Amino acid sequence: MARLPGWNGGRRPAFPHRPFRPKSRRVRPAMNRSAAPALAQRHLRSATTPDLSRRDRFVSLLDWRRQIADLYAAVRALPAEQGFAQWRGVRDRLFREHAQSPLSAARRAQFGGIACYAYDPALRFEVGLAPATGRETIRLEAGKDGLMTLAPYALTQGLEPALGGELTLYWIESYGGGTFLPFGDASNGEETFSGGRYLLDTIKSADLGATPDGRMILDFNFSYYPSCAYSEAWVCPLSPFENRLPVAVRAGERDPA
Repeated sequence: MARLPGWNGGRRPAFPHRPFRPKSRRVRPAMNRSAAPALAQRHLRSATTPDLSRRDRFVSLLDWRRQIADLYAAVRALPAEQGFAQWRGVRDRLFREHAQSPLSAARRAQFGGIACYAYDPALRFEVGLAPATGRETIRLEAGKDGLMTLAPYALTQGLEPALGGELTLYWIESYGGGTFLPFGDASNGEETFSGGRYLLDTIKSADLGATPDGRMILDFNFSYYPSCAYSEAWVCPLSPFENRLPVAVRAGERDPA
């Protein structure tokens, strides 16, 4: 499966979770912003997924998505640090046990849990949203899913004092649609995956909610790696240049210390 270019800091991806260390591979450097600096990943069948029948495969995928939706509903209902503990525990269980885990069966047998930074309440924000003026729509090939369009629809308001910049939110223009928020930061390639991380992907229920007055909750403690950090069978939309923060965001998923 061909990979299209996306921002990765020019470094090899860092594969998480001791004690296994997959062979190093290079994520291709980004093209310029006018050349679609992101890749497509939707739920293509992973080569790490057991050889299931068509029915079993989709029933398994349905169960995975249902459990992720239930997890984020629980996270939104719990106090932040308690929700973070729940998020870590459920994700560890799914990665270890579920047929849709991006880990191979052999790696699951050695899996010791997803490495994360300790919870930092200073990296939880409630932000306003401004129009995404001047941001370009990204169109790219998404493997078997065909053409994928990421339409910028909002810019955050409230991150710059702490993180040195604001982020663009994209709407995935496919059936149903959803908000997508990938980001890069100065930790990429040193402490976190070279291709950046995801914070929101509402098509797959990764949604941290909003305040009663409509401000979006962005808690970077819930940042997570795209599936291509674990397996070459996945094609990932990596963070575009405009969503790279100049500081290291030491929250959420990380490489093992």
